[in-house]
Amino acid sequence: MYRPVCKSIVCLLNLLLLLGSAKPVQAQDGNRFEISKQLDIFNALVKEVEMFYVDTLDVEKTINKGINAMLGGLDPYTEYIPEKDMEEFQIITTGEYGGIGSYIRQRDEGVIIIEPFEGMPAALAGLKAGDRILAIDTVNVENKSSDEVSGLLKGVPNTKMKIKIQRPGEKNPRIIDLTRKQILVDQVLYYGVRNKDTGYIYLRGFTDKSAQEVKTAFDDLRKNHQIKSLILDLRNNGGGLLESAVQIVNMFVPKGKEVVATRGKVRQWDRVYRTSGEPVDTVIPLAVLINGSSASAAEIVSGALQDMDRAVLAGQRSFGKGLVQSPRELPYNGSVKITMSKYYIPSGRCIQQVDYSHRNPDGSAGNIPDSLTTVFYTLKGRPVRDGGGVRPEFEVEESKTPTLMYYLLNDYVLFDFITDYVQKHNTIAPIEEFEVTDKDFEAFKAYAKDKNFSYDRQSEKLLKNLKEVAEFEGYTDSDSTLFHELETKLTPDIERDFNRFKNEIKQMMATEIVKRYYYQKGELIQTLKDDPVLEKALEVLANPELMEKTLRAPSPEADKYVDLPIENKSGNTGQKNHQDRV
Repeated sequence: MYRPVCKSIVCLLNLLLLLGSAKPVQAQDGNRFEISKQLDIFNALVKEVEMFYVDTLDVEKTINKGINAMLGGLDPYTEYIPEKDMEEFQIITTGEYGGIGSYIRQRDEGVIIIEPFEGMPAALAGLKAGDRILAIDTVNVENKSSDEVSGLLKGVPNTKMKIKIQRPGEKNPRIIDLTRKQILVDQVLYYGVRNKDTGYIYLRGFTDKSAQEVKTAFDDLRKNHQIKSLILDLRNNGGGLLESAVQIVNMFVPKGKEVVATRGKVRQWDRVYRTSGEPVDTVIPLAVLINGSSASAAEIVSGALQDMDRAVLAGQRSFGKGLVQSPRELPYNGSVKITMSKYYIPSGRCIQQVDYSHRNPDGSAGNIPDSLTTVFYTLKGRPVRDGGGVRPEFEVEESKTPTLMYYLLNDYVLFDFITDYVQKHNTIAPIEEFEVTDKDFEAFKAYAKDKNFSYDRQSEKLLKNLKEVAEFEGYTDSDSTLFHELETKLTPDIERDFNRFKNEIKQMMATEIVKRYYYQKGELIQTLKDDPVLEKALEVLANPELMEKTLRAPSPEADKYVDLPIENKSGNTGQKNHQDRV
């Protein structure tokens, strides 16, 4: 007997119709028969497979794979959001949710607390990084996934709950009482004063409250600290709401200025976003920090301020996401986030770096080559280019993370060492004074050895492949000494590699230790201690002549486009692994 096909088919049919309906009337007429034909084929195919396939078919899972494959062939940002994921989508948009305020992550032995948020229920109740969650109220979660645990921890604000946890180094479990609350994730993680009179604001995302947070921080810096210049740090800022970006630009430029324009297939939906309010300050010297993880709304802010000659940029070239997504409602409380347009900043350039409309032979999307980019000009006539993100006036080369450090972070070796460190140290020195000693470093090295820490090296893998090819082609018959010497050098050696990257490892240790005591704000302050990008911005802001020269219109005889030199310094950037926010 035929069983009803699940609601995902309905979602897919509506999704396909929606994608077709965005076309101009003439194109719709030409495609209407083809759309109807393909939908009939798909509907019949699903029915046949569901009825006759030899094994039991999870229809919803199968259809979702089809949806994701279809949308994945367009670009990474057009995606289907089923009803079960809508809550997380809202969290990303607003930065708010009901829960305990912590990151959790799954390990072999269960789900653990990774990072409690300062001032939130988890931290206030005494939960610490490393605590393994055993039960939530009456539900045993020892064998549940992080998604399942996250769902149990989230809930209506002001509802009470009990969490049973196992703390490392303790014999008996603990029962923790806490109350969920509305978790508002501040987007201005930290602001303060550098070099006595330069304000600094770090913004990590663009939600509907970001602009007000930036304004509040800026007002405080001006009124209570009498700053004479400002640094807006947008590094590792993945973007968010376009309107929020426009509001932040509006703080620094006059009313009525074009910030960004969106243009897509449906011309009636094209829009120009202008500053609509009175600015806060149009004259304070301004620097914006960006890197390869600054994307979308972060690129609108940095690119618009650059195009208006309102700010100098320092760091590395931004990510290059010039695509705009809009959510469209679907049946059964789902949604589809569709790339509906591209955005163009004031000079007229689009900073989209990857061309998803023309694929390589292997199906991958390629970067737009420099030879195909176009020169545009800022308000004062300075040359800027499209097709590759926003390029700062002052580039500071980003350091490469050694493979060793990647494995130290992701194999929990450093995490577990610091968990043990925290249990032995109730407090540490203030952030400005704290530093990891050589004794701490040696203790960590010994700990890694004791845990039989191992790691792969890409150079070792590539050498192995090269050796196999050389042996196949007969090049190693007469002399294999060279390969033997290289293998000796490239074989992982903890003692050697720890000592080689001692300074980097100590900096990483310091950052992770400080985060345990002073949370994310402390982590950021620690990374700013030795930050060449911040130092470059401070240097430029302290030199009015350099600022004026950088933002000055080029002389008539100057070349239309000149590459600026890149400083050979390391930057401070970081990546977080996948983890759930609860």
